Amino acid sequence: MARREDGRDWAYRVDPYGFERPEDFDYASYEAFFSRYLVVLTRRAIKWSKLLKGNNSIQKSLKDMNRTFPDNVKFRRTADPCLQHALYNVLVAYGHHNKAVGYCQGMNFIAGYLILITKNEEESFWLLDALIGRILPDYYSPAMLGLKTDQEVLGELVKMKVPAVAELMERHGVMWTLVVSRWFICLFIDILPVETVLRIWDCLFYEGSKIIFRVALTLIKQNQAFILEATNFPDICDKFKQITKGTFVTECHSFMQKIFADPGSFSMATINKLRETCREKVLSQG
Repeated sequence: MARREDGRDWAYRVDPYGFERPEDFDYASYEAFFSRYLVVLTRRAIKWSKLLKGNNSIQKSLKDMNRTFPDNVKFRRTADPCLQHALYNVLVAYGHHNKAVGYCQGMNFIAGYLILITKNEEESFWLLDALIGRILPDYYSPAMLGLKTDQEVLGELVKMKVPAVAELMERHGVMWTLVVSRWFICLFIDILPVETVLRIWDCLFYEGSKIIFRVALTLIKQNQAFILEATNFPDICDKFKQITKGTFVTECHSFMQKIFADPGSFSMATINKLRETCREKVLSQG
């Protein structure tokens, strides 16, 4: 094997991605970091293995799993490999890991997308845990308190940013949950094009749940005139289905630029304050 003048093997001077490391690369710090990182990976791998061996009490809840992405060839029973098996493993493992949540409608689509992206069951599991446990707490709990709260928060943000649409909704007695629940539950899966959803998810993992409000507000603000053409309850619901289609949402690069420009600024402090108020409102409604 070829060697450098410093005696290090050539293979050692090249990182796992094929890039040659610089002459002044700090091997000591890198190895110290990687030693710590390997401990985390090993601990997670052991936990993942144990979760897969747990009892199958969660299995009864997975009745809708076979309906996950019926139009995706990789999830069909005739596929080789069929991703239904990987999906089952991830959802069962998560049910054992987070017994307070278990399995909730919508989680199959989230986990299914993660499997398609990572092509790895364990990585999909930990990403699902980050979403449900940290980024979107209480979205998928039995009471769905976090989900219901954030739908009310969106309503308050629309009052601030697009008041004419808020007034239309109120005048016709349309609850926000009727028109945006699937946006929140499925994180725009099967709502927006795949490429656009993946770009949104990049921001979701990096910036947190505020990105969901940005996307929702942009869809509403960009289509304000169209929505305001609605004259009754069913018409409003139909308009909200239509605004998630077309060139605007397909061109993911320009769409992502819009979601950071169109809604204007609103801080996480504002979101959290609205969440406190809206959570009290949801709880009072029972």
